[in-house]
Amino acid sequence: MPRFTKRVGFVAAENDEAQQAYNHFTENYDHVDPQDADIIVALGGDGFMLRTLHTHLEKQTPIYGMNRGSVGFLMNKYTEDNLLEHLARAQPFELHPLRMVAENVDGERVEALAINEVSLFRQTGQTAHIRVIVDEKVRLDDLVCDGVLLCTPAGSTAYNTSAYGPILPLGSKVLGLTAISAYRPRRWRGAILPHQAKVSFEILSNGKRPVSATADFTEVRNVTRVTIHEDRSKGPILLFDPEHNLEERILSEQFQN
Repeated sequence: MPRFTKRVGFVAAENDEAQQAYNHFTENYDHVDPQDADIIVALGGDGFMLRTLHTHLEKQTPIYGMNRGSVGFLMNKYTEDNLLEHLARAQPFELHPLRMVAENVDGERVEALAINEVSLFRQTGQTAHIRVIVDEKVRLDDLVCDGVLLCTPAGSTAYNTSAYGPILPLGSKVLGLTAISAYRPRRWRGAILPHQAKVSFEILSNGKRPVSATADFTEVRNVTRVTIHEDRSKGPILLFDPEHNLEERILSEQFQN
């Protein structure tokens, strides 16, 4: 195997397992500051990986995750052996985030990127009334619900799954539109949209029934309109061991009990 010449940086979640792993690798491998790295090794769970992807989104530094959290869907299996060989063999997968533009009752516009999903949710005990527009055409004039979300294939196994949305293969070039506890239409749970679709949500009765919008970690309260489209100019890159690739994980997830 040729000598591994890329500069490696390490980042870790705050839990004990992640910190112990961080200490092990930084003591046993040459490393640089993550901002200067060619590859970043992230030690933690899926939530930590999501934050790491956002932190290094502009530079698009490839990130190799090792599971030191709970679920670890976006992570490789943790091992302390032959790290550089694992990095040399890892297969890249480019993600395409969603760009949210949210307008609130004060007329302010907030833009944010979501690698997993953009979700809207009622702020009070009353149900939300949301108009759903796809490519400038009204598809649902009044969705009465707790909320609604639009997810990427990579995010389809996160909040989307708990809302009974479809799990999307990574190469499918589609987005998942999923209702959260829809009351009217009673049996509507969502739709699968082409990845280039532009989706807008208009909040009806926003004074009486306020709604918030969240793009991964960025929340905007009291929104009146939220517009979302896939941003292909930004592409965080995940690295996976060939035997633990994300396509296989998404396929396997659909057959879990």
